Amino acid sequence: MRNAFYTLILLFICTLGLAQTNVNTRLEQESTAVQKIKVFPNPATNVVTILGLKNSIKADIHILDVYGNLMIKHQWAIKNNALNIPITRLRAGIYFVTIISAEQKVKTKFYKK
Repeated sequence: MRNAFYTLILLFICTLGLAQTNVNTRLEQESTAVQKIKVFPNPATNVVTILGLKNSIKADIHILDVYGNLMIKHQWAIKNNALNIPITRLRAGIYFVTIISAEQKVKTKFYKK
């Protein structure tokens, strides 16, 4: 009986280790994807370009200010692994961009002059 209990405990610990390995691998892949994203010009004045995205028929683009207020919300297609976002109506400051599609979820930031 005692051996069966220890076997179950060992199996449980091994299962946790595998789950943690899967989580770490996924996080490493996500952080690698973030590193490939390029935002320019930064600071930007009229348009900000984001490169390194996966092409998508429909992507939700949200731009938030540093206080978390939604400033711009659009749905665009991503073509040629890039996205050009007009930002002329934004005031100078730091902004966060979130791009969500079936292919990806990307967060980045830029500065508006």
